[in-house]
Amino acid sequence: MQDMVQALGLAPGQGFTKEDAIAWFAAQYPLVKEGTIAAHLIRLSTNNKNRLHYSARADGSDDVFFQLDPARFRLYDVASDPAPIRDPSQTGPAEPLSPELSAASTEFAYEHDLRDYLSKNLTLIEPGLHLYAEESVSGVEFPAGGRFIDILALDSSGGYVVIELKVSRGYDRVVGQLLRYIGWIQKHHAEPNQRVRGIIVAKDVTSDLRLACSTISDVLLFEYSLSVSLTPVTL
Repeated sequence: MQDMVQALGLAPGQGFTKEDAIAWFAAQYPLVKEGTIAAHLIRLSTNNKNRLHYSARADGSDDVFFQLDPARFRLYDVASDPAPIRDPSQTGPAEPLSPELSAASTEFAYEHDLRDYLSKNLTLIEPGLHLYAEESVSGVEFPAGGRFIDILALDSSGGYVVIELKVSRGYDRVVGQLLRYIGWIQKHHAEPNQRVRGIIVAKDVTSDLRLACSTISDVLLFEYSLSVSLTPVTL
């Protein structure tokens, strides 16, 4: 990225687009994938809260860009821009779910809690399943065409698995979202003939979602459940 900054001759205040970065890498480093470029732009953007998923370094060496909108960036100005986001407390409190989605004690309160738990325990879904990782880029909130895949994983055969999460009920409309992500990975990130499939995890899978997925061979459905047990302590 630093080479790109120099090659583009970026001056303070001068903007560039994600497409500019993709085009430069395509010419200079054609093996670097589009999703990887997008993830590094996020990691180096001081005001993008998703940089926390990509282990932005605390020493300031990753404080390079300031994101103007989903597709435009400029150089970070330490004198006038807000302090770089380095920990979750700077992103503000998480927005609560609606009461009907957060009342039950048998489900995660927030989708990011489900995401973080599953990203560390993917073998609960399938033996050999593991989180995608490339250098400092992980498969948590993986960028895909201006949106984010909840979890991008690899299976034991080296195929990509796109995992979409719903903390409460999973409705049929989630299928379109999942298929869009699968198509993006196939077109922009996967190698030729590399398999890409999808998994939907929800607290409750509706009958409409079951029906919508019944003819799609590369999409699996899972329901999760939580339980808490208490053991008395002898004093």
